[in-house]
Amino acid sequence: MTTLTERLKNVKLVRKLVYMLVGFITYPGFVWFNKLKISGTEHIKNLPRKDVLFVSNHQTYFADVISFLHIFCAVKWRKENRLGLPYYLLNPFSNVYFVSATETMKANLMTKIFSLAGAIMVRRTWNSDSKEVRRGLDASDTRKIIDAVKNSWVITFPQGTTKPFAPARKGTALIIKQTRPIVIPIVIENFWRAFNKKGIGLKKRGTALSVTFKAPLQIDYDAPAEAILSQVMEAIEQTKEFMVKGSPQWEQAQAS
Repeated sequence: MTTLTERLKNVKLVRKLVYMLVGFITYPGFVWFNKLKISGTEHIKNLPRKDVLFVSNHQTYFADVISFLHIFCAVKWRKENRLGLPYYLLNPFSNVYFVSATETMKANLMTKIFSLAGAIMVRRTWNSDSKEVRRGLDASDTRKIIDAVKNSWVITFPQGTTKPFAPARKGTALIIKQTRPIVIPIVIENFWRAFNKKGIGLKKRGTALSVTFKAPLQIDYDAPAEAILSQVMEAIEQTKEFMVKGSPQWEQAQAS
């Protein structure tokens, strides 16, 4: 049975109000206390309103996604590679969902409110509390993501963890094969320096944050899932080739 939360997150007005609330609260962390550099918005400004999948590396639970939502809203207001003043939150772009762990989104009242912004909640493949190990997304989780991709934009983190250079989940490639979406890679840097692991509390001010949108991937949807996953991981710079000493993500790996 559909829960109240699931019904509310599909109400356009509710989503817009949550975007406004979360957006105004988090804006200073990206613009005043730290400096967010954005590049590649030319790759997203003319995208269709559905059948779009964003794949990104992952550094905090919430700051990564929230920064993307800010950028999507700014692009809707024809801003290029910048946020500027947050008047874009008065009429935010809300036709976007993001994949997140159920445990994370149900942790407290604040995360439950943020889930109304469009969280597609899935069970973790590894639960540190119960020591439960699962081999992948179950069928219902997969269907939720597929349905969302067919009707909107979806953000997913193929690694499913904030640990850099972790192996990707095969489920991402299977979803790409089934939905055949436009796939936009995103590479973020230094979020782990500025924010705590949850991505809510500031850890260090004056950090140069970076979000880079790359051109849509040219994918052979009939290729094996492993080949597609390899292409995705290369695009979000999480392969062994990028695991070189001196890069920001290598430093993150050393600090993890």
